[in-house]
Amino acid sequence: MTGAEAIAMTERYQMGNYSRFPVTFVRGEGSWLYDDLGKAHLDFLGGIAVAVLGHAHPAVTRAIAEQAGRLVHVSNLFHVPVQARLGERLSAATTGGKVFFCNSGTEANEAAIKLVRRWAFDRGGEGRHGIVVLEGSFHGRTYGGLSATAQPKFHLGFEPMLPGFTTVPLGELDALEAALTDRVCAFFVETIQGESGVRMHPPGYLKEAEALCRKKGILLVADEIQTGMGRTGAFLSSGRFGIAPDVVTLAKGIANGLPLGAVVARDEVAAAFVPGTHGSTFGGNPVCCAAALAVMDVLCAPGFHEDVARKGERLQGGLREIAARRTDIRNVRGLGLMVGVEMTCETKPVAARCLDAGLVVNAAAGNVLRFLPPLTVTDGEIDRALEILSAVLPAEGRKS
Repeated sequence: MTGAEAIAMTERYQMGNYSRFPVTFVRGEGSWLYDDLGKAHLDFLGGIAVAVLGHAHPAVTRAIAEQAGRLVHVSNLFHVPVQARLGERLSAATTGGKVFFCNSGTEANEAAIKLVRRWAFDRGGEGRHGIVVLEGSFHGRTYGGLSATAQPKFHLGFEPMLPGFTTVPLGELDALEAALTDRVCAFFVETIQGESGVRMHPPGYLKEAEALCRKKGILLVADEIQTGMGRTGAFLSSGRFGIAPDVVTLAKGIANGLPLGAVVARDEVAAAFVPGTHGSTFGGNPVCCAAALAVMDVLCAPGFHEDVARKGERLQGGLREIAARRTDIRNVRGLGLMVGVEMTCETKPVAARCLDAGLVVNAAAGNVLRFLPPLTVTDGEIDRALEILSAVLPAEGRKS
């Protein structure tokens, strides 16, 4: 099948809810994607923070093949050794508590919403079901995750949203404190807002927010779906900001491309889930868990996170050098290998020019170029990405 045939078939038989570039990728290796014509593209999007170890990583490929040859699926009515091992690894790397497995980030947030509400109910908090979220948040597209997503453009045509969600402005501690009433059970927060354009919290905000939650007996839920799995130079970005969430949601890079999500909660919070309260037919699939264990082996190797932080500094430093020569770049921000370049113009056309030149990035929040390369990216590949970006940026944005 040619690329043109694949595009035509997609348009004929699939719903039009994705705005797709007219490119057909058929193979990947490391930080590179290859289209049906054999053209190489440097992948600095990674399936939107999914391919943390790049494409076709040998250890992940081997783990998938070996597990697929033994057992692909069994109901969660039974015990699954590979799932048990992954639960132990995730617990140790996060809260030290217990894990619930699902299939995606939005499912992880759905489960977390149910978990915190049930936790409050079990403690005699009937009616204490409120959840506070931040303006600009993105927590998924199913109804619970969408209701927690404080961006009206995503709600259009799908109202009414689920009740019980309160939105406060990003970075305003007084507004957060006022919203954390005795009717609230949890505060959901992305440690860095990815879909809103790699928006950072003011220094110290997350620590102060954590202190407010502790003072008021409210659970702190960290949505680490995009920021977790080593993306920022630590297994969880929460650690880089010095906070210890009660509940963490994970997905995206957890299995390097296979569908897997997880909720990890402190023991006393996790105890709210008992048989019948929640479930997932495919959650914790053995093949996905085997892939995730291979990912964990790489991410937890000595020095790996420090190397991610170093490469992130190299990428940001190069982007700031480009920005210093231009008038159309307002800001370069991020942490580790999660970086945004805020521009004065719409960035989708810039992303399209990058793609034509062999660099895959994407536009977020209208005017932000987002960079989410594999954590295994090399220094040379970072330098090449910077060369491509510099060459395709509009000529009118150069300083005279």
